[in-house]
Amino acid sequence: MRIPLGTLRILVLLGVFATTVLFFASQIDGYLNARLFNRISGSVAVIALIAVGQAFVVLTRNIDLSIGSVVGCAAYFTGGILIAYPDLPPPLVPLLAMGIGAVFGAVNGFLVARFRLPSIIVTLATLALFRSILVQSSDGSSITTNRLPTWLTEFATTNAFTIGELQIRWIVIVSIVVVLTAHVFLTRFRAGRTFFAIGSNPDAAAFAGLNAGRTIFLAFVISGALAGLAGFMFLSRFGNITVVAGLGLELKSVGAVVVGGVNIFGGSGNVLGVLIGAALIDLIDTSLVRWELVSAFWREAVLGLLILLAVAADTVLMRRLLRRKPTGGTR
Repeated sequence: MRIPLGTLRILVLLGVFATTVLFFASQIDGYLNARLFNRISGSVAVIALIAVGQAFVVLTRNIDLSIGSVVGCAAYFTGGILIAYPDLPPPLVPLLAMGIGAVFGAVNGFLVARFRLPSIIVTLATLALFRSILVQSSDGSSITTNRLPTWLTEFATTNAFTIGELQIRWIVIVSIVVVLTAHVFLTRFRAGRTFFAIGSNPDAAAFAGLNAGRTIFLAFVISGALAGLAGFMFLSRFGNITVVAGLGLELKSVGAVVVGGVNIFGGSGNVLGVLIGAALIDLIDTSLVRWELVSAFWREAVLGLLILLAVAADTVLMRRLLRRKPTGGTR
Protein backbone atom coordinates (compact mmCIF):
# COMPACT_ATOMS: atom_id res chain seq x y z
CA MET A 1 0.00 0.00 0.00
CA ARG A 2 1.43 3.37 -1.05
CA ILE A 3 1.50 6.04 1.68
CA PRO A 4 0.20 9.48 0.56
CA LEU A 5 2.92 12.12 0.28
CA GLY A 6 1.30 14.35 2.91
CA THR A 7 1.08 11.51 5.42
CA LEU A 8 4.67 10.49 4.68
CA ARG A 9 5.86 14.02 5.40
CA ILE A 10 4.06 14.03 8.76
CA LEU A 11 5.60 10.67 9.71
CA VAL A 12 9.08 11.88 8.73
CA LEU A 13 8.61 15.05 10.77
CA LEU A 14 7.50 13.06 13.81
CA GLY A 15 10.55 10.83 13.39
CA VAL A 16 12.87 13.85 13.19
CA PHE A 17 11.17 15.36 16.25
CA ALA A 18 11.61 12.14 18.26
CA THR A 19 15.24 11.83 17.15
CA THR A 20 15.91 15.42 18.22
CA VAL A 21 14.42 14.80 21.66
CA LEU A 22 16.51 11.64 22.13
CA PHE A 23 19.68 13.43 20.98
CA PHE A 24 19.36 16.30 23.42
CA ALA A 25 18.30 13.91 26.17
CA SER A 26 21.67 12.18 25.73
CA GLN A 27 23.53 15.49 25.88
CA ILE A 28 21.72 17.45 28.63
CA ASP A 29 21.28 16.18 32.18
CA GLY A 30 17.67 16.13 33.41
CA TYR A 31 16.42 17.05 29.97
CA LEU A 32 13.30 14.90 29.81
CA ASN A 33 10.89 16.31 32.37
CA ALA A 34 7.53 18.02 32.60
CA ARG A 35 9.12 21.46 32.77
CA LEU A 36 10.46 21.05 29.22
CA PHE A 37 6.96 20.36 27.89
CA ASN A 38 5.37 23.14 29.92
CA ARG A 39 7.98 25.67 28.74
CA ILE A 40 7.92 24.72 25.07
CA SER A 41 4.16 24.26 24.71
CA GLY A 42 3.43 27.88 25.66
CA SER A 43 5.96 29.20 23.16
CA VAL A 44 4.80 26.85 20.40
CA ALA A 45 1.22 28.02 20.93
CA VAL A 46 2.27 31.51 19.77
CA ILE A 47 4.59 30.41 16.95
CA ALA A 48 2.05 27.92 15.57
CA LEU A 49 -0.55 30.67 15.12
CA ILE A 50 1.69 32.93 13.06
CA ALA A 51 3.06 29.92 11.17
CA VAL A 52 -0.45 28.83 10.14
CA GLY A 53 -1.15 32.36 8.95
CA GLN A 54 2.13 32.33 7.06
CA ALA A 55 1.15 28.98 5.52
CA PHE A 56 -1.98 30.50 3.97
CA VAL A 57 0.18 33.15 2.30
CA VAL A 58 2.92 30.75 1.16
CA LEU A 59 0.35 28.40 -0.37
CA THR A 60 -0.53 31.22 -2.79
CA ARG A 61 3.13 31.65 -3.88
CA ASN A 62 3.69 34.64 -1.59
CA ILE A 63 5.40 35.38 1.72
CA ASP A 64 4.72 37.68 4.68
CA LEU A 65 7.88 39.12 6.22
CA SER A 66 5.96 41.71 8.25
CA ILE A 67 4.32 39.16 10.51
CA GLY A 68 6.63 39.82 13.49
CA SER A 69 5.87 43.54 13.34
CA VAL A 70 2.14 42.80 13.19
CA VAL A 71 2.44 40.65 16.33
CA GLY A 72 4.26 43.49 18.10
CA CYS A 73 1.71 46.11 17.01
CA ALA A 74 -1.26 43.93 17.99
CA ALA A 75 0.26 43.17 21.40
CA TYR A 76 1.11 46.80 22.12
CA PHE A 77 -2.10 48.38 20.85
CA THR A 78 -4.29 45.76 22.54
CA GLY A 79 -2.44 46.37 25.80
CA GLY A 80 -2.89 50.12 25.42
CA ILE A 81 -6.63 49.75 24.83
CA LEU A 82 -6.95 47.49 27.88
CA ILE A 83 -5.13 50.04 30.03
CA ALA A 84 -7.50 52.76 28.84
CA TYR A 85 -10.60 50.52 29.07
CA PRO A 86 -9.87 47.83 31.70
CA ASP A 87 -13.52 46.74 31.92
CA LEU A 88 -13.68 45.42 28.36
CA PRO A 89 -15.31 41.94 28.29
CA PRO A 90 -12.51 39.32 28.11
CA PRO A 91 -13.98 37.46 25.09
CA LEU A 92 -13.89 40.71 23.11
CA VAL A 93 -10.15 41.32 23.64
CA PRO A 94 -8.72 38.53 21.41
CA LEU A 95 -11.23 39.49 18.72
CA LEU A 96 -10.01 43.07 19.02
CA ALA A 97 -6.40 41.91 18.64
CA MET A 98 -7.34 39.84 15.59
CA GLY A 99 -9.09 42.87 14.09
CA ILE A 100 -5.96 44.99 14.56
CA GLY A 101 -3.86 42.31 12.91
CA ALA A 102 -6.35 41.88 10.07
CA VAL A 103 -6.09 45.61 9.23
CA PHE A 104 -2.32 45.33 8.84
CA GLY A 105 -2.77 42.14 6.82
CA ALA A 106 -5.29 43.90 4.57
CA VAL A 107 -2.70 46.57 3.79
CA ASN A 108 -0.26 43.89 2.63
CA GLY A 109 -2.96 42.02 0.73
CA PHE A 110 -4.21 45.12 -1.05
CA LEU A 111 -0.74 46.13 -2.23
CA VAL A 112 0.14 42.61 -3.42
CA ALA A 113 -3.21 41.64 -4.96
CA ARG A 114 -4.33 44.98 -6.41
CA PHE A 115 -1.03 46.22 -7.82
CA ARG A 116 0.59 42.77 -8.33
CA LEU A 117 3.70 43.82 -6.45
CA PRO A 118 6.14 41.12 -5.27
CA SER A 119 5.09 40.12 -1.77
CA ILE A 120 8.68 39.85 -0.56
CA ILE A 121 9.24 43.53 -1.43
CA VAL A 122 5.89 44.71 -0.06
CA THR A 123 6.17 42.91 3.25
CA LEU A 124 9.84 43.80 3.68
CA ALA A 125 8.76 47.44 3.39
CA THR A 126 5.77 47.05 5.71
CA LEU A 127 7.94 45.16 8.21
CA ALA A 128 9.81 48.44 8.72
CA LEU A 129 6.71 50.61 8.25
CA PHE A 130 4.58 48.79 10.84
CA ARG A 131 7.47 48.75 13.31
CA SER A 132 7.93 52.50 12.79
CA ILE A 133 4.23 53.05 13.46
CA LEU A 134 4.64 51.15 16.72
CA VAL A 135 7.71 53.16 17.74
CA GLN A 136 6.05 56.49 16.96
CA SER A 137 2.77 55.55 18.64
CA SER A 138 4.46 54.34 21.82
CA ASP A 139 6.47 57.56 22.27
CA GLY A 140 9.09 55.51 24.11
CA SER A 141 6.69 54.05 26.68
CA SER A 142 6.10 50.36 27.41
CA ILE A 143 3.12 48.25 28.39
CA THR A 144 3.76 46.84 31.87
CA THR A 145 2.16 43.90 33.65
CA ASN A 146 0.97 45.92 36.66
CA ARG A 147 -1.20 48.11 34.40
CA LEU A 148 -3.01 45.20 32.74
CA PRO A 149 -6.12 43.39 34.02
CA THR A 150 -5.37 40.40 36.22
CA TRP A 151 -7.39 38.00 34.07
CA LEU A 152 -5.16 38.74 31.08
CA THR A 153 -1.83 38.13 32.82
CA GLU A 154 -3.18 34.92 34.35
CA PHE A 155 -4.66 33.56 31.12
CA ALA A 156 -1.34 32.34 29.70
CA THR A 157 -0.59 30.30 32.82
CA THR A 158 -4.08 28.97 33.44
CA ASN A 159 -4.38 25.22 32.86
CA ALA A 160 -7.25 23.67 30.96
CA PHE A 161 -6.27 20.35 32.54
CA THR A 162 -3.21 18.48 33.75
CA ILE A 163 -1.80 15.02 33.07
CA GLY A 164 0.46 14.25 35.97
CA GLU A 165 2.98 17.10 35.96
CA LEU A 166 2.20 18.05 32.36
CA GLN A 167 0.25 21.30 32.22
CA ILE A 168 -2.08 21.74 29.24
CA ARG A 169 -2.74 25.47 29.22
CA TRP A 170 -5.62 27.27 27.58
CA ILE A 171 -3.35 29.04 25.12
CA VAL A 172 -2.25 25.61 23.88
CA ILE A 173 -5.87 24.51 23.48
CA VAL A 174 -6.72 27.68 21.55
CA SER A 175 -3.72 27.20 19.26
CA ILE A 176 -4.57 23.55 18.55
CA VAL A 177 -8.19 24.48 17.79
CA VAL A 178 -7.00 27.12 15.31
CA VAL A 179 -4.63 24.65 13.62
CA LEU A 180 -7.33 21.97 13.33
CA THR A 181 -9.87 24.50 12.03
CA ALA A 182 -7.39 25.69 9.39
CA HIS A 183 -6.65 22.09 8.41
CA VAL A 184 -10.34 21.24 7.97
CA PHE A 185 -10.97 24.46 6.03
CA LEU A 186 -8.06 23.89 3.64
CA THR A 187 -8.75 20.21 3.02
CA ARG A 188 -12.54 19.86 3.24
CA PHE A 189 -13.95 23.07 1.81
CA ARG A 190 -13.86 24.31 -1.76
CA ALA A 191 -12.89 27.82 -0.62
CA GLY A 192 -9.92 26.34 1.23
CA ARG A 193 -8.75 24.28 -1.74
CA THR A 194 -8.69 27.50 -3.77
CA PHE A 195 -5.50 28.51 -1.95
CA PHE A 196 -3.79 25.36 -3.25
CA ALA A 197 -5.12 25.91 -6.76
CA ILE A 198 -3.89 29.51 -6.94
CA GLY A 199 -0.42 28.53 -5.77
CA SER A 200 -0.14 25.34 -7.79
CA ASN A 201 -1.03 26.76 -11.20
CA PRO A 202 -2.23 30.38 -11.33
CA ASP A 203 -2.98 30.27 -15.07
CA ALA A 204 -5.12 27.15 -14.79
CA ALA A 205 -6.88 28.60 -11.75
CA ALA A 206 -7.69 31.78 -13.66
CA PHE A 207 -8.94 29.71 -16.61
CA ALA A 208 -11.22 27.85 -14.18
CA GLY A 209 -12.69 31.17 -13.06
CA LEU A 210 -10.96 31.43 -9.68
CA ASN A 211 -10.27 34.95 -8.43
CA ALA A 212 -6.55 34.95 -7.62
CA GLY A 213 -6.49 38.53 -6.35
CA ARG A 214 -9.30 37.94 -3.88
CA THR A 215 -7.71 34.71 -2.63
CA ILE A 216 -4.30 36.34 -2.15
CA PHE A 217 -5.89 39.30 -0.35
CA LEU A 218 -7.78 36.90 1.94
CA ALA A 219 -4.57 34.96 2.66
CA PHE A 220 -2.85 38.11 3.92
CA VAL A 221 -5.90 39.10 5.99
CA ILE A 222 -5.94 35.65 7.61
CA SER A 223 -2.20 35.93 8.24
CA GLY A 224 -2.70 39.31 9.88
CA ALA A 225 -5.66 38.14 11.98
CA LEU A 226 -3.75 35.13 13.30
CA ALA A 227 -0.73 37.35 13.99
CA GLY A 228 -3.11 39.55 15.97
CA LEU A 229 -4.30 36.56 17.99
CA ALA A 230 -0.65 35.62 18.56
CA GLY A 231 -0.09 39.20 19.71
CA PHE A 232 -2.84 38.77 22.30
CA MET A 233 -1.17 35.58 23.57
CA PHE A 234 2.23 37.31 23.49
CA LEU A 235 0.79 40.09 25.65
CA SER A 236 -0.72 37.56 28.07
CA ARG A 237 2.52 35.54 28.35
CA PHE A 238 4.96 38.38 28.89
CA GLY A 239 2.90 41.36 30.07
CA ASN A 240 5.76 43.77 29.53
CA ILE A 241 5.60 44.87 25.88
CA THR A 242 8.17 47.16 24.28
CA VAL A 243 8.62 48.40 20.71
CA VAL A 244 10.75 45.34 19.86
CA ALA A 245 7.98 42.86 20.68
CA GLY A 246 7.68 40.16 18.03
CA LEU A 247 11.07 40.93 16.51
CA GLY A 248 12.43 37.85 14.72
CA LEU A 249 9.15 35.93 14.67
CA GLU A 250 8.98 36.25 10.88
CA LEU A 251 12.02 33.98 10.55
CA LYS A 252 10.52 31.41 12.91
CA SER A 253 7.20 31.48 11.06
CA VAL A 254 8.88 30.89 7.70
CA GLY A 255 11.02 28.17 9.28
CA ALA A 256 8.01 26.38 10.74
CA VAL A 257 6.21 26.54 7.39
CA VAL A 258 9.00 25.15 5.21
CA VAL A 259 10.21 22.63 7.79
CA GLY A 260 6.58 21.59 8.20
CA GLY A 261 6.40 20.64 4.53
CA VAL A 262 4.67 23.58 2.86
CA ASN A 263 6.24 24.14 -0.53
CA ILE A 264 7.90 27.58 -0.53
CA PHE A 265 6.84 27.90 -4.20
CA GLY A 266 3.18 27.41 -3.24
CA GLY A 267 0.48 24.91 -4.08
CA SER A 268 1.14 22.14 -1.55
CA GLY A 269 1.49 21.61 2.17
CA ASN A 270 -0.25 20.62 5.38
CA VAL A 271 -0.87 22.82 8.44
CA LEU A 272 -0.56 19.79 10.73
CA GLY A 273 3.02 19.57 9.50
CA VAL A 274 3.38 23.29 10.21
CA LEU A 275 2.41 22.65 13.85
CA ILE A 276 5.06 19.94 14.13
CA GLY A 277 7.56 22.21 12.38
CA ALA A 278 6.85 24.98 14.91
CA ALA A 279 7.33 22.52 17.77
CA LEU A 280 10.59 21.22 16.28
CA ILE A 281 12.04 24.70 15.79
CA ASP A 282 11.16 25.80 19.32
CA LEU A 283 12.48 22.52 20.75
CA ILE A 284 15.85 23.05 19.05
CA ASP A 285 15.91 26.74 19.99
CA THR A 286 15.25 25.99 23.66
CA SER A 287 17.59 23.01 23.80
CA LEU A 288 20.54 24.86 22.29
CA VAL A 289 20.36 27.35 25.16
CA ARG A 290 20.90 24.50 27.62
CA TRP A 291 23.49 22.60 25.58
CA GLU A 292 26.86 23.69 26.91
CA LEU A 293 28.86 22.43 23.92
CA VAL A 294 27.27 24.97 21.58
CA SER A 295 27.04 28.72 22.03
CA ALA A 296 23.50 30.10 22.26
CA PHE A 297 24.45 32.53 19.50
CA TRP A 298 24.28 29.63 17.02
CA ARG A 299 20.50 29.35 17.43
CA GLU A 300 19.70 31.63 14.49
CA ALA A 301 22.31 29.88 12.35
CA VAL A 302 20.75 26.48 13.09
CA LEU A 303 17.30 27.82 12.17
CA GLY A 304 18.67 29.19 8.90
CA LEU A 305 20.30 25.84 8.16
CA LEU A 306 17.02 24.03 8.86
CA ILE A 307 15.21 26.29 6.38
CA LEU A 308 17.85 25.64 3.70
CA LEU A 309 17.73 21.88 4.22
CA ALA A 310 13.92 21.81 4.22
CA VAL A 311 13.65 23.82 0.98
CA ALA A 312 16.38 21.76 -0.69
CA ALA A 313 14.76 18.46 0.36
CA ASP A 314 11.33 19.61 -0.84
CA THR A 315 12.75 20.75 -4.18
CA VAL A 316 14.53 17.42 -4.75
CA LEU A 317 11.39 15.49 -3.76
CA MET A 318 9.14 17.46 -6.12
CA ARG A 319 11.57 17.00 -9.04
CA ARG A 320 11.62 13.24 -8.51
CA LEU A 321 7.82 13.11 -8.36
CA LEU A 322 7.56 15.06 -11.61
CA ARG A 323 9.95 12.64 -13.29
CA ARG A 324 7.81 9.68 -12.23
CA LYS A 325 4.61 11.14 -13.67
CA PRO A 326 3.48 9.58 -16.96
CA THR A 327 4.15 11.74 -19.99
CA GLY A 328 0.82 10.89 -21.58
CA GLY A 329 2.38 9.76 -24.89
CA THR A 330 0.52 7.65 -27.43
CA ARG A 331 0.94 3.91 -27.67
